[in-house]
Amino acid sequence: MGKETRIDKGLAKAQGIHNPMCKRLYTLKEAATYLGRSEWGMRDLIWKQEIPVVKNSGGRKIFLDVQDLEEFVAKNKAVYS
Repeated sequence: MGKETRIDKGLAKAQGIHNPMCKRLYTLKEAATYLGRSEWGMRDLIWKQEIPVVKNSGGRKIFLDVQDLEEFVAKNKAVYS
């Protein structure tokens, strides 16, 4: 891959992603920002089992896999004419 442009860096910073190429697991807040949804909107998707979560060993903190977020986007794409 080529060098990251200034625009790419600005977009990543605006999304709150400091190193988007290395980060795989996002917090609920980061995942909501990534998909342009509210945190409660993300919780709703999780409760409806539309997006799976990764729990830490204690089971209270949840993370979302960026690959699952991308799959959600791809699955919900629609073409309007």
